[in-house]
Amino acid sequence: MSAKAEHYDVIRKPIITEKATMASEHGAVVFEVAMDANKPAIKEAVENLFGVKVKAVNTAITKGKVKKFRGQPGKRRDVKKAYVTLEEGNTIDVSTGL
Repeated sequence: MSAKAEHYDVIRKPIITEKATMASEHGAVVFEVAMDANKPAIKEAVENLFGVKVKAVNTAITKGKVKKFRGQPGKRRDVKKAYVTLEEGNTIDVSTGL
């Protein structure tokens, strides 16, 4: 498997929410990442895919909620998010797509 394909396995998709938009005003971008991805792997993937310099990576795991589906209880999947802070002068425009 090529290195680029491995980077796409680490980073699943950008997260565009109100909180992520507020983070982007301070030079941070939010991505949904693989549950087994660690901070150095996330940093390397973002730098190679987007050609930017990463300053810091913070991660958060959101546990899946228990919801009802057609009257039956079900559970949403757990999600790992990475808040990637970029060096000064670097930007990623996630609104246009990858």
